[in-house]
Amino acid sequence: MALRLLSFHIPVLWLKPEIDVVSRDRGEDYAAAARKGAPQARQVADRYHLADNLRDFIEELLARCHKEISQASTPPTSEMRAQETGDDVEQASVRPFWPANDDLLAGSAHRARHAERLDRYQQLIHLREEGFTQKEIAHQLGMAERTVRHWLTRGIPYGKPELRHKRRRGFDPYAALTRERFLQGSRNGLQLWRELQAQGYKGGSGAVYRFLARLKQNSATTGGKAPQSQAAPDASVSQWTAKQAVWWFLRDPSDLRRKEQETLLAIRQASPIADIAYGLAQGFMQMLRRREGQRLDVWLDQVRASHIPELQRFVRSIQQDKDAVLAGLTEPWSNGVVEGKINKLKLIKRIVS
Repeated sequence: MALRLLSFHIPVLWLKPEIDVVSRDRGEDYAAAARKGAPQARQVADRYHLADNLRDFIEELLARCHKEISQASTPPTSEMRAQETGDDVEQASVRPFWPANDDLLAGSAHRARHAERLDRYQQLIHLREEGFTQKEIAHQLGMAERTVRHWLTRGIPYGKPELRHKRRRGFDPYAALTRERFLQGSRNGLQLWRELQAQGYKGGSGAVYRFLARLKQNSATTGGKAPQSQAAPDASVSQWTAKQAVWWFLRDPSDLRRKEQETLLAIRQASPIADIAYGLAQGFMQMLRRREGQRLDVWLDQVRASHIPELQRFVRSIQQDKDAVLAGLTEPWSNGVVEGKINKLKLIKRIVS
């Protein structure tokens, strides 16, 4: 009897009894529909969706480790150098930073991405305190200059709207703007306070005067010159984001450009967790590309031994659907044609709508 294959994207409750193989997405709805409609058929997890599932977990891991990697690969700032030498240096500004409230965030993936964003914000503040211009900061962090300006004047946007509004009533969101005007030569506290009021500041002038005094004290220690002439450190590592770097972890190393390979190496060297995750991700992708499903059990044991939380969750998802996953890593069947047709239909819909 000729082998009959069914590949579907939308769960169906009726299938022909002569279907021998069902290639499907990873969702339980798809698996349940296949079991009910074609109980005799062998279910195969689509390889694209397996790779996409792994991508989600690796991206979450990189977002969680972003701060660790950035700190390990970023040259020390003046504050760090002062701590290393034992000098007591007054900070040039009050950082508009507050710890995230996990109650406002739903899910570990959301928290990990928020932690990455918060780390980039702290890097931005450090660079501004070092005297770099907005253009230099944008280049260093791989951000748009408009975004840098927005974060410096309003702080990082996250959390509930009412909570952001409450925090903006304090002085912290206006510290960067005050320092900007100070570097431009404005030294009059009353004038600065009125300028901040025009920008929405609701507090009193005392905080402005205290902050201005700290800026003047720091300026005196540097001879009255802002360190604008410093050369920005190498931006190759600072610019990466989890969403971007995850593809470096999954793609074949020979497909990466030289700069991508260098940044990937720096990330792996800066974080032992990222280095282990890279090896595991490459092992899974090789198994997937070469359809070497017989290696799955060994790979699962390696992931368990790594104790990396994100990958442990990936393993649990595989265990719940192991037969279909093993078939997907072994058999030639996939949803490729169906996924391509669906993407084509979506494109047509966007064009005509």
